[in-house]
Amino acid sequence: MPVAKALSTRNYLLNALPPDSLKRLLPNIESVDLPLGASLYKPHDRIDYVYFPNNSMASIVANSASGQATEIGIVGCEGAVGVEVLLGSDSSPHESMIQIADGAHRIAAKALRAEFEENRATRRLLLAFVNKLMVQISQTTLCNRIHSVDERLSRWLLMCQDRIESDTLALTQEFLAIMLGVSRVSVTLSASNLQEAGSITYTRGHITMLDREALEENACECYKIVKAEYDRTECDDDE
Repeated sequence: MPVAKALSTRNYLLNALPPDSLKRLLPNIESVDLPLGASLYKPHDRIDYVYFPNNSMASIVANSASGQATEIGIVGCEGAVGVEVLLGSDSSPHESMIQIADGAHRIAAKALRAEFEENRATRRLLLAFVNKLMVQISQTTLCNRIHSVDERLSRWLLMCQDRIESDTLALTQEFLAIMLGVSRVSVTLSASNLQEAGSITYTRGHITMLDREALEENACECYKIVKAEYDRTECDDDE
C-alpha cells in the first residue's frame, strides 16, 4: 500500500536519499512483500518499478537460450533492483528474482527517473550504487571462471550475510546451484566440506554460518575486492 506520511525502511540507499528528493518521491513509494522466487522482472520485460529491499535479497540472473541460468549479482538492503531504468533503458536481458523472502519498498520507474534527472545529489548517489553493482557483476564473472566451488560458496555466503544481517539462510539446493552456476551435486559436496570444517551447518533448505572468520579465510579474494568497493565512501564533487 502507498506510504502516506513517513517512511520506515532498512534500505540504506533509500534512507540516504536527499530529504527534498524523498519528500517528492514519497507519494510514489509503496511497501511490498516479496515471497521466495518472486520475479521482479524477466528478460526484456518492461521494468515498471525500482525495488529497494529491506530484509529481502534479490538475484540478478543471466539465462542461456538452452535454459541454463547463473547468478551474476545480488542486491539486498544496501541497494536497489531495476536501476537499468536510470541508464536510459526500460528493460534488461537478465532476470531478477527473490532468493531471500521479506519486504521492500518500490518506486515507480518513471518517478525515480524524473527525480534522478532533476536532482544532482540524488543522481550522484544512485550512480555511485550502480558503479558498485557493476564492480560486483564483473568480479562475479571472473570468480565463476577461475575459483573453486568452495571458495565461491564462502564468498557468496559472506555477501548474503552482509546484506540481510542474519546468520541463517533459507535456501534450496536448486537456488544455490543457480547462484553458483554449478550442479546440485557440487553444491552438496561444497556445503559438506564447509560443514566438516566447522564453518557452517547445512540441513535441507537451511544454512547457518557458524564461523565468519573461517569463511573469510576460505573465500577467494573476490569477496574482499567487492566489499571494499561497497564500503568505499564517494569523494565529494568539487564542481
